[in-house]
Amino acid sequence: MSISNGFTQQNSSNIEIDGYKGIWFTLGQFSDYGDKYSGGLGTYTAKHSPLAIYAEEVNKTFFVYGGTTGPYDRYLLCMIGSFDHQTGMVSKPRVVYDKNSVDDPHDNPSLAIDDDGYLWVFVSGRGKTRPGFKYRSDQPYSITSFTQITEEEMTYPQPKYVSGKGFLNLFTKYTGIRELYFETSIDGRTWSDDQALASIKRSGDTRSGHYQMSGQWGNKVGFFCNWHPNGNVDLRTNLYYMETVDMGKTWKTIDGQVLDLPIRDLKSPTLVGDFFSLGENVYLKDMDYDSQGRPIGLFVHGKGHQPGPLNGPRTWSVVYWNGQDWETHHITTSDHNYDMGSLWISDDEWMVVGPTENTPQQWGGGGEIVMWKSKNKGQSWQRVKQVTKNSQRNHNYVRRVVNGQSPFMYFWADGNPNRMTESLMYFGDEEGQVWQLPYDMHKDEQTPVSVK
Repeated sequence: MSISNGFTQQNSSNIEIDGYKGIWFTLGQFSDYGDKYSGGLGTYTAKHSPLAIYAEEVNKTFFVYGGTTGPYDRYLLCMIGSFDHQTGMVSKPRVVYDKNSVDDPHDNPSLAIDDDGYLWVFVSGRGKTRPGFKYRSDQPYSITSFTQITEEEMTYPQPKYVSGKGFLNLFTKYTGIRELYFETSIDGRTWSDDQALASIKRSGDTRSGHYQMSGQWGNKVGFFCNWHPNGNVDLRTNLYYMETVDMGKTWKTIDGQVLDLPIRDLKSPTLVGDFFSLGENVYLKDMDYDSQGRPIGLFVHGKGHQPGPLNGPRTWSVVYWNGQDWETHHITTSDHNYDMGSLWISDDEWMVVGPTENTPQQWGGGGEIVMWKSKNKGQSWQRVKQVTKNSQRNHNYVRRVVNGQSPFMYFWADGNPNRMTESLMYFGDEEGQVWQLPYDMHKDEQTPVSVK
């Protein structure tokens, strides 16, 4: 259980930065075709969610990311900015939490907004070595200042705010090795005990491991997760799904079976797809619900964890509950497991925006961004627009805005995965038009530049 301690962090928090400068990072796990992942990772990881929310009450999009102070600085600042849809201007970004010499975007933040308009920034930690934090804005719909509410073990936060009921926060703890948990709170200050959701082990395994991607449809919160055999993250595979409609009091399968938590069985009734028997890795990207509350997941799968041609093309796919069965449909391929995009669902059209064009830095994470659409619930896909062209650096981690409104429907960062570079940040609309967030700002608000 985490309880408000009334402590305000005394570091560089609550100061403005003169522009949108994304963090560049390399994991340092190299093979013949470069690092396992690297580049501009300001909107990393897919397991931090959501990063951006549109607030109709003030006609603004609020968004968080991992930033830094200059083009060659590797010093992580957990940042927040806002885009005013009426004026078309973006605020100077503000530091919510200074990570105190940490350069790792695993510590990037996530975002929630409560019924009263307060902005909640969930700063990820990394196991027990680096704690996570919850911050609340001091004023509704304002990024001017934030106060720390909790300090705790919390990695990959995925907070959901259910109107009238409070917060349900999904996250990871490094117990055996990576296991999924949730906690709830009515007011954001006093939280329930952490409760485990998934801890799958085969006979003979001593460790488990999972990553998740989550979504919300009214009172329903659900997630897909994969499984790490004996805790080995490089063997991540399979797809599972579970959901709750009562703030975590009960968790159920897609067809309504009540689950005993945590799930432990490899063949649990939550199983959506068996990729382990195919020898395929599964990398989770995004999920959404249709108008009937049926989940759709976006994921990338392939034959191995190392980058390069040896493991073949990586397949982008969607999985969809049609009311009776799970359907899986392929979209396209790209050249890297950590190519990451987002998914939008409407009754007439589904859309995916992600770096599926393998240039300019082939075999590195990211690429040129492409827009794909389906008019038959994912059964077939059409490449409708290449969103970025002739770029100097790969683009990656395209992140959907919750309740997004044009022109700020999604945002991302660029960076060369092969060497340290500056990392610019961008946003785009449903037509594939792109604007760059200003890298240098001399005013409190500034108009982003349209990218032709």
